[in-house]
Amino acid sequence: MTNQVKLAVSVIAAAAAIGLPLTVSWSRQAEAAANVPPASMVAPAGSHREVAVLAGGCFWGIEGVYEHVKGVSDVTSGFAGMQARGATYDKVSTGTTGNAEAVRIVFDPHQVSYSELLRIFFAVAHDPTEVDRQGPDVGTQYRSAIFPQSPAQAKVARAYIAQLQKAHVFKRPIATRIESGGFVAAEAYHQDFMRKNPNYPYIVFNDRPKVAALKQQFPNYWRG
Repeated sequence: MTNQVKLAVSVIAAAAAIGLPLTVSWSRQAEAAANVPPASMVAPAGSHREVAVLAGGCFWGIEGVYEHVKGVSDVTSGFAGMQARGATYDKVSTGTTGNAEAVRIVFDPHQVSYSELLRIFFAVAHDPTEVDRQGPDVGTQYRSAIFPQSPAQAKVARAYIAQLQKAHVFKRPIATRIESGGFVAAEAYHQDFMRKNPNYPYIVFNDRPKVAALKQQFPNYWRG
């Protein structure tokens, strides 16, 4: 969905969204967070700097969530996939490049583990049961995917998805894919979009509730 379409769709819903409490307008987040258990498998922390790459719909909201997580030092919006090199927003928005909107998260595993980043991902950052879409955004570029940056991350991600599936945490099957590929940062105007545009209609309706859910359900990891 292009920025112009996002704005048009958001304006229609904005009046209702702004008038509702954030936890009501995206109540699925709070419900899911309460049911998503910690991962049984946790990779041992080595250095104080690791990188995670996650895709879960429009990168504005995913970035906005992880910018409020303790232990995260940097979040970059961008594109991930086997053809990430040379990716641009206009190209990826066609849904034909094979890339996904994603975020690159730099974190200290001594403060927040990769497993906990995944728990937040499944609980409040997006809906892992939606196939090739998130809310109003439709297309393969909005798929749910994890791009492990090491064999250890891949092992943890696969084990956690299997754990959640076996526990029937979600009413529908988890659509999240484990993928490989590179990452390239998106254009400058996409970076910190939520922080810079908190009242943008799309942000109000789709993304601010995610941040509210993070604060409510993960207070130990909340950073204002």
